[in-house]
Order: sequence, then C-alpha cells, then structure tokens
Amino acid sequence: MEYRQLGGSGFKVPELSFGTGTFGGGGEMFKAWGTTDVAEATRLVDICLEAGLTMFDSADIYSGGMAEEILGQAIKGRRDQVIISTKATFRAGKGPNDVGSSRHHLIQSVDASLRRLGTDYIDLFQLHGFDAVTPIEEVLHTLDDLVRAGKLRYLGCSNFSGWHLMKSLAISEKYGLSRYVAHQAYYSLLGRDYEWELMPLALDQKVGAVVWSPLGWGRLTGKIRRGQPLPEKSRLQSQLVRDIGPPIPDERIFDIVDTIDVIARETGKTVPQIALNWLLRRPSVSTVIIGARNEEQLRQNLEAVGWELSPEQVARLDAASAATPAYPYWHQRGFAERNPPPV
Repeated sequence: MEYRQLGGSGFKVPELSFGTGTFGGGGEMFKAWGTTDVAEATRLVDICLEAGLTMFDSADIYSGGMAEEILGQAIKGRRDQVIISTKATFRAGKGPNDVGSSRHHLIQSVDASLRRLGTDYIDLFQLHGFDAVTPIEEVLHTLDDLVRAGKLRYLGCSNFSGWHLMKSLAISEKYGLSRYVAHQAYYSLLGRDYEWELMPLALDQKVGAVVWSPLGWGRLTGKIRRGQPLPEKSRLQSQLVRDIGPPIPDERIFDIVDTIDVIARETGKTVPQIALNWLLRRPSVSTVIIGARNEEQLRQNLEAVGWELSPEQVARLDAASAATPAYPYWHQRGFAERNPPPV
C-alpha cells in the first residue's frame, strides 16, 4: 500500500481508506448501504491492516452514531495502528443547536465522537458540509482551539464549493489558525465536476482530496449493465438512496461501463478495480475511500492498487467519461494557453 502526503501537511495516509458507512445499518438509507456488526467490522479491520490500509473514515450521522461506536469496538486495543477520520456538521439531534458548525455544535460533536470511538484524539476531523449561517471566523477559531487542546490533529472539510474552501483558507492564514489540509469530495469516472475548480484549487493551496463514493454511488460495481435489472443487493434499490445521491443519466453510466468492460478484458481486472485505479492516478488525490459489505468485496477493492493502467487506457477512460463543464469552465478551456489543465 502506497502512502501519500495529506495535502500540504507532514502527515501521510494510505492511498486507500476504508469507509464505515456500512457499519450499523440504522435507518433506511444506511441499511441500504450495509448492516455490518462489531464482529464483522473487526474482521474487515483485520483484513485492512494486513493489506496496509490503516485509515478508517466515519461520521457522526452514520447510522445515528452507531458506525463510530462499531468502529471504536473494532479497533479496541490497537488505536496506535490506525488513522481515524470522522465528520460533523449535519443535523445530529432535534434541538436548534444540534446542527451546523457553530462553536456549540462542533465542541459537542467532537466530544461525542471521541466517546463513541473510544479515543482521546481524532487524526483527521472534517466538516461534513458548509455552514453559511455561522461566521467562518467562529468555525475556524473553534477548530483551532480543538487542535490546540489535542482533540484533533488535522482538519479537513467536505462538499465545499471553491469559494467556501478558498475563503476559509484565507481566514486561516489571516489569523494564523490551523488550516484545512484535506477536502473530502465526490469524484469518480461518472462525476468529474471536482476537476473544474476544486482540483486546481487543491493543487495551488495544497489541499489533498479524500475521495468519497469513487464508484459513482454504487453504479460502477460491475453489476449494472444496459438492459439488465438492478442487482437485488444494490443500495440503488432504495428510492431514498437514489434521490440523495448524484443524478446520472442511464446512458452515461452504460457508455462508461462499456469502455471499462473492454479495459477489464485487456487487464484481467474488474470494473471497480479499474474505476478505483483511474482515480488513484488523478492530480491532488491523497486517498480514495472504499467501502465493503463483506470480506469478499473488501478483498476485491484492495486489488485496485499495486498496478497501473496504461496511458492509452487512461486516455480512453478520460474520453468516455468527459462532460462539458459549467460556465465559466468551458469558456476557460478556450484559453488553454494561460489556463492549462491540472497535472
């Protein structure tokens, strides 16, 4: 397992991380993701550590906190061997202050996550989304205080727009506060919007991408094909999950999978392995979060590393998954002489 710098920090993370959204299965959405219990989670952690995958990503809202609790039990006695990444900001209770990135909610959320995880520090803490109501200065001063208190070691954000992230970085620099070194972002062959603004920003400001849903919200598992029904165990069987996830036209999915299928025959690899390997070659990517309902899926996903697609195969995947960007990014492509693509 290759280890990479997390943005501009001195911290290294494995190129693959394990997402714990499948732990617990609380509520319709997370039950559709998976229902992994403590025993199963412990076995999955064992397999990850054997492969050199030491980073585990969670969030306070995953199954109402159960995912963090199960992860805490699964790593009990070996905290020093793992990197814990978790998130907060989304609504975690019914009260008016049980949501957002206010000082009140962040301190409350961090303390609750520490209890559930059974640890006294979090390696990477990320805001799950941007809070446009709370002043950014309040957010960043609070996070900096938590870093200074030893509860958090590195900071990141998730699902920010370019201006959200850049303004936050500017305020951190202005006041000498701990800055975001990671941005957990949606990125896949099916969804390449990250490349338009967030990737150039990440390279310029040294913010490492922590990629979520690298298989396009379960659409690049290799089980979805033109003219075939959805597999019985797909998360996409849930209307709620489909509505929450990124909308992707069926024909786009099928066209990209067709190209991946050809490369799969050439390489002897699976559709998910090719989709993951493609991401690992992209600029700014520090780590790609993989998920698994069971041991078989995990072992399959771990086979995405240790080999490389050829430049010609990468070019075919790039072409098959290309999409016209929104304005002003399509216009900037016409001035490539002074707006070169990220490398």
